[in-house]
Amino acid sequence: MHALSSMIDDLFAPAMVQLVDDAEGGIRYWPGVIDPVTARRWFDVLHAHAAWTHLQRPMYDRIVDVPRLLANYAVDALPNDLPLAHLLACVQAKAPAPYSRIGMNLYRDGNDSVAMHGDKLHTVAAGHPITLVSLGAPRRMLIRATSGARDTVAVDLAPGSVLSMSHASQTTHEHGIPKTQRSQGARISVVFRVRPASPVGTGGIAGVGAT
Repeated sequence: MHALSSMIDDLFAPAMVQLVDDAEGGIRYWPGVIDPVTARRWFDVLHAHAAWTHLQRPMYDRIVDVPRLLANYAVDALPNDLPLAHLLACVQAKAPAPYSRIGMNLYRDGNDSVAMHGDKLHTVAAGHPITLVSLGAPRRMLIRATSGARDTVAVDLAPGSVLSMSHASQTTHEHGIPKTQRSQGARISVVFRVRPASPVGTGGIAGVGAT
């Protein structure tokens, strides 16, 4: 009975889409990993209760708002009132790794965005992926090669989907969430990373990325 159940689960499991290929797994996308009702419930809880912060950063000769809200949690100290442990389990089932930090981004509407970028390699442990779960309204991600023909892939990140990017892909491709003029509902990305150990005496965790 257990074997039959596993076969049925595999038959109806969401198909993985290979967006970029490389020796470490490349960039992979799984739609429908979390059922719509659960995805909506988890979005509502995170939207209402996560420790969202509004940051500013220097740009040229002025200070500008970061165009999204941010939250950050250590995997070994997850709050019980948020569904982060359940989200971690979903991610481990598709792209297993010893994730240590969870960074969240709240895109409130179409004006919130993140520019094309690759994660800074000193902030993520070599050989391990960066994996994210999308909740809330769908939002388009662009993935673009950094050399050669600079081909661009567009993927609409659906609620309940998982996307995983290899460490190696951060050197060959950049990704971003562009602004949109269309009516756009709120979206939360829950991003799992393996952070390298902080140098002795720094007591910190290197940079917070966004996707």
